Amino acid sequence: MNDAPLLIFDGVSKTYRQASGDVLHALQHVTMRVSSGRKVAITGRSGSGKSTLLHLAAGIDVPSEGSISFLGKNLAELTERERTLQRRKEIGLVFQFFHLLPHLSVRENIVLPGWIAGDAESVSDGRADELLERVGLRERAADSAEKLSGGEMQRVAICRALLRKPRLILADEPTGNLDDENAVTVMELLVRLVEEEQSTLIYVTHSLELAGLADETWRLHSGILERS
Repeated sequence: MNDAPLLIFDGVSKTYRQASGDVLHALQHVTMRVSSGRKVAITGRSGSGKSTLLHLAAGIDVPSEGSISFLGKNLAELTERERTLQRRKEIGLVFQFFHLLPHLSVRENIVLPGWIAGDAESVSDGRADELLERVGLRERAADSAEKLSGGEMQRVAICRALLRKPRLILADEPTGNLDDENAVTVMELLVRLVEEEQSTLIYVTHSLELAGLADETWRLHSGILERS
């Protein structure tokens, strides 16, 4: 494992001004280093800032104070387009709600990031079929996404996130829409695939059991991040 930091939060704060004029402190002076190949769990109550942290790590948003470095680049110094292109190439996103397009097939949902990036269709299709084989859904490739169960949909969403072999996977409550049995199965699958791909994983979870699958766990409360 390469211990060089892949992602660095250095004194990061994020504030939002509400319609009332009040200031919401979503994150306060967050400092965290994530090395390549690590699996990191973020726990905390709803509203504690977990999703904000992931959005900042992805470059979807930029901090109000402090700096975030990903692959040695300060995200705030990149243009919005540069952050988008970096995210498209180097980051895979997994959400609580699967965001599959029901009228497309399973394979088509997975290869969407490749279509957007202009990858060769044969390469994306081959990679999608490889991933579907690994998650036990190869025979469902031509089925429409709306025919899948919740657990199957999340497995497809994980395949989509891994399609372009990203360096970093960010997962926001990836099992929050599943029952307990499926939650454990899907989370264990995600961890195994990330290990096999030699990617880095940061995931948000309310479950201490699922947090236990990580190499390290951090807790967010009222925008303050502490090592558990």
